[in-house]
Amino acid sequence: MQIIIVLIILVVLVFIALIKTIQVIPQASAAIVERFGRYTRTLNAGLNIVVPFIDSIRNRIDLREQVVPFPPQPVITQDNLVVNIDTVIYYQVTDARAATYEVASYIQAIEQLTVTTLRNIIGGMDLERTLTSREEINAALRGVLDEATGKWGIRVNRVELKAIEPPTSIQDSMEKQMRADRDKRAAILTAEGIRQSQILTAEGEKQSAILRAEGEAKAAALRAEGEAQAVRTVFEAIHAGDPDQKLLSYQYLQMLPKIAEGDANKLWIVPSEIGDALKGLSGAFGNLGGGVPGFNTGGNGGNGGNGGNTHGSIPAPAVERREEPPVS
Repeated sequence: MQIIIVLIILVVLVFIALIKTIQVIPQASAAIVERFGRYTRTLNAGLNIVVPFIDSIRNRIDLREQVVPFPPQPVITQDNLVVNIDTVIYYQVTDARAATYEVASYIQAIEQLTVTTLRNIIGGMDLERTLTSREEINAALRGVLDEATGKWGIRVNRVELKAIEPPTSIQDSMEKQMRADRDKRAAILTAEGIRQSQILTAEGEKQSAILRAEGEAKAAALRAEGEAQAVRTVFEAIHAGDPDQKLLSYQYLQMLPKIAEGDANKLWIVPSEIGDALKGLSGAFGNLGGGVPGFNTGGNGGNGGNGGNTHGSIPAPAVERREEPPVS
């Protein structure tokens, strides 16, 4: 019976020894092995053999990139304003031994180093520059952290400022300023639009006036050309027809009623050439055996046979007609 108990104990010890001897490390992980409390080696991913009850696993470290957000930290700017800044750190363990033995807690060390470095950087900037220089702050913070954490076996890949929150009073002032700037830009754009519209309207009116004047000038030139052509045509027709003095005198008399037309004519003058026209007509009608009705061209007004005798005819003087204004 005692032999069986001893065998069972031996089997259990062998099983435990096998378990402690064979170590399986997952991918992207590492394990620190110590022998009697002293660092021996680093176990990489895969199947590893250690000495049971002599070697022990001190720490298992994840070698993947880690993301650690830090709570908001109050930081004072150069113009003495307190802002709360949230940061996010992307880091990766490159040396498991250094991360285990060079620093007690690399997460806490990175957080405190981030806070102090951030205060140094923001302390040299005013609020406006702080709000508009995120890339500059990120680059400066990453450079300091990467240099300091290199001896810890840590590589800082990225540092991001998640939020920069100024005081509430400053936020209200900034909002009012932004609203005023937007209103100013809107007013400027409106004024520019009105100015451009007026310029375009004036240019359009100018072009329209120029085109209208050019059109009127061309129309006047064409009218003058047409009138000149009409005069030339009439002149050529008259000379081609070879009219005598009698026909011209008759046409002259036909124009007299048109000269006297119009109620606004207060004064009209009969030219002295009317006498010559009447003489010509008197001679013409005398040859026909009759006189011109209403005109006496000789001493005996009823004797048509003497119509051709112009010695007794009276030349028609210039006649002035006046109209008296009505008596009210």
